[in-house]
Amino acid sequence: MTTDPRPLHLHVPEPSGRPGHPTDFSYLRVSPAGAVRRPPVDASPADTADLAFTLVRVLDEDGRAVGPWAPEADLPLLQRGLRAMLKTRAFDARMLIAQRQKKISFYMQCLGEEAIATAHALAIEPGDMCFPTYRQQGLLLARDDIPMVEMMCQLMSNERDPMRGRQLPVMYSYKRAGFFSISGNLATQFIQAVGWAMASAIKGDTRIASAWIGDGSTAEADFHTALTFAHVYRAPVILNVVNNQWAISTFQAIAGGEATTFAARGVGCGIASLRVDGNDFLAVLAASRWAAERARRNLGPTLIEWITYRAGAHSTADDPSRYRPADDWVHFPLGDPIERLKRHLVGLGAWSDAEHARTQKALEAEVAAALKQAERYGGTLIDNHVPPIESMFEDVYRDMPAHLQEQLRQARAEWQSHQAAKPPQEG
Repeated sequence: MTTDPRPLHLHVPEPSGRPGHPTDFSYLRVSPAGAVRRPPVDASPADTADLAFTLVRVLDEDGRAVGPWAPEADLPLLQRGLRAMLKTRAFDARMLIAQRQKKISFYMQCLGEEAIATAHALAIEPGDMCFPTYRQQGLLLARDDIPMVEMMCQLMSNERDPMRGRQLPVMYSYKRAGFFSISGNLATQFIQAVGWAMASAIKGDTRIASAWIGDGSTAEADFHTALTFAHVYRAPVILNVVNNQWAISTFQAIAGGEATTFAARGVGCGIASLRVDGNDFLAVLAASRWAAERARRNLGPTLIEWITYRAGAHSTADDPSRYRPADDWVHFPLGDPIERLKRHLVGLGAWSDAEHARTQKALEAEVAAALKQAERYGGTLIDNHVPPIESMFEDVYRDMPAHLQEQLRQARAEWQSHQAAKPPQEG
C-alpha cells in the first residue's frame, strides 16, 4: 500500500498549436506513400486492425501513384475528379463572398477537404444513399444532374428553394441524387444510414448506404449505436469519419483522438476499418471502392477515417484565428488535394498548368453566372425577401386541420398588424 499517495489530476487534451505558436503535426502518424498493405475485399474485420493505425496513401511527394492501393489509371475519371474539386472550391469561394455581401445568412466551406466527397461520389453507384453532414457539398457538385442554381436558391431561401425556406442554408436534400436531408442535430444521420442499409438488405436490394460524420460528432451516442447495429446485422454501409482536426473550436483530441485513432473504434466493434489520407484523391477513390465492394458483396460495413484539415473557418460565424495558428493549413503535411492530383495528372501528360488555369477561370465564370441566375428568383437576403407566412403551415397535412387553420388566421392577423404599424418609407 502506498503510504504517500499523490493527488489525482484530470487530463484535458490540448492541441499542439495555438495562435502565435506553430502546430506540431507529428501526432498525425503519417505512413509513407504506398507502404500500407491492401487486404483482400473479403478480409475479416480483425485482419484490418493494423490498418486502423497506419495511413493508406497512393500519391508520393512527386505526384506518382505507388503501392497496392493505386487504382487502375482512368485518366478521364481523374480529370473529372480534378474539375469537380475545382468546381467545389470555386462554389465555396463565391458563396463565402455572397454571405459577406449579406446575400445569404450563413455558409460552410469544405476548403481543403474537396477530395473526400468528390472521389467518394465517383466510387459509389446511382441509387446508393449518402447521409452527409454539412461539409459534403462535393457529393452534389461532382454530379452533372444537380444544378448549382438550385443549390444557391436553397442558400437564399428564395422562390426556387426546393426546401421552401425550411432548412438552414447548406442543409440540402436530394432524394434523386441519393443525398439524404442534412440535419443540424449532430450524428443523427449515422444511425439513420445504418437503418437504411439494413432495410436495403431486408428487401434484397442492391443499394448501399454511405454515412458521414465529423471527428467531433463521434462523441455523440448515435455514433456508437450505429457501429453496434452495423456490426451485429452486417449492414451494407460505409461509415465515413472525416477527421479534419477541429470541431467548431475544439481539437479532435477532445472527442477521443489523442491516444488512439477514430478508425480503431471500428475495429473494436468488429467492423473492417481503414485510416486513409483524405487529401489524396487516388487513395480516397481506392478506399471508397474497396468499402463499397465489401458492402455490395454482403461482407458487412467498413469504417473509414479520412485524415484531412479544415483549412477555413468552421462556418461564416467562426473565426479560427482565435484558437489555432492562422497559417496551419500551409504547414499541414498532407498538402492541398487539388495541387496533389494536378501534379499527378501533369506527370502523366494528361493535364497542364495552362489547362488548369483555363478550367479554373471557366468554372469561376460558371459559378458567377449561376449566382446571377439564382438571384433572379425572388432576390436575396439583402433584398428583404421573406417567404409567405402560409408556407409555415403547408405540406404538413394533406388537408389542413382546424387548429392549424386557426393558427394561420391568427398569424396573418398579427403580420398585417405588424406591417400596418411600420412607419412609411420615404420615397
